[in-house]
Amino acid sequence: MKKTVTTLLLLAALAPVAGWAQDRIYRCGNEYTNNTTQAKERGCKLVEGGNVTVVQGARPAAAAGGAAAPAGGSAPSASPPNAPRVNSNDQKARDADARAILESELRKAEARHAELVKEYNGGAPERNALDLRNPQRYMERTAELKASVARSESDIAGIKRELGRVAPAN
Repeated sequence: MKKTVTTLLLLAALAPVAGWAQDRIYRCGNEYTNNTTQAKERGCKLVEGGNVTVVQGARPAAAAGGAAAPAGGSAPSASPPNAPRVNSNDQKARDADARAILESELRKAEARHAELVKEYNGGAPERNALDLRNPQRYMERTAELKASVARSESDIAGIKRELGRVAPAN
């Protein structure tokens, strides 16, 4: 009995402390505050039903010089301020190298695609000895070839998109 009374007294003493752990939180648009007077002045709403954790983030830096985005769409991503600068001749050489690599990859992808299309033969690939013994294997091989042709077409389209992004060769 004495132990129960001691426990109840301890809980009664800690109850006000638990109330201090989380004050009432108010939401003011995208901001949160626990200042009641400020919340009433700004017409904020009380947040109910759980704890709120707010992590302050860094504000985005304003565009240098206040330049607007080009009319053709979104502005290109700016490099970070601490990024090393590359002179224009080096950049042109890098762009030319990138273009040459992409053109080489495009030629290889187109050659692979031509081989796959020839082997696929419009959905009727040539049957081999294993296919003659197992018709199910022939159907599976045909489906794999069809998927490979589609994948190679997608690869070629992706390489062409990348070529469009690289600065044109001079």
